[in-house]
Amino acid sequence: MATDAGTVVREAYQLAEGNVLDVPGFISLFTADGVFNMAGGASYRGGHVGDPLVRLATMAPDIHRELQRFHVMGNVVAVELAIQGTFTGPFHWPGGVIQPNGGKLDVPCADFWYVENGKIKEFNCHASLDVMFRQVGGKTVFPSDGAASAATAS
Repeated sequence: MATDAGTVVREAYQLAEGNVLDVPGFISLFTADGVFNMAGGASYRGGHVGDPLVRLATMAPDIHRELQRFHVMGNVVAVELAIQGTFTGPFHWPGGVIQPNGGKLDVPCADFWYVENGKIKEFNCHASLDVMFRQVGGKTVFPSDGAASAATAS
């Protein structure tokens, strides 16, 4: 098993791809006390660090993470990416269920990984939830760019 932080993180992304989706393999990359923190405030530990992968693969079985910038700084890895796929499965969230619309997902995201002794200690995923909600046809929290511009002009 690789211990280089960049290699470990690249392996995690590979295991999370829709055409691979190896949840046990993904979980095995984390330390026993490792944590996966999501932008909305949810945190996953232990056997649950793979739950967000399953949820995304349910709503978009062809889920893909397009890595745009990848920076390794010792044991810290910062990645700018887009979460992409086709919304063909239901999206369960605290506000209910959004039914699939077949739309394309292209969600901007920034991930921060902290690796210790070749294992992921902490993974912080900052996906643009407002963009995702617009793409799945859900109600957004913030006005669209046009509405925000109009509001500030008045």
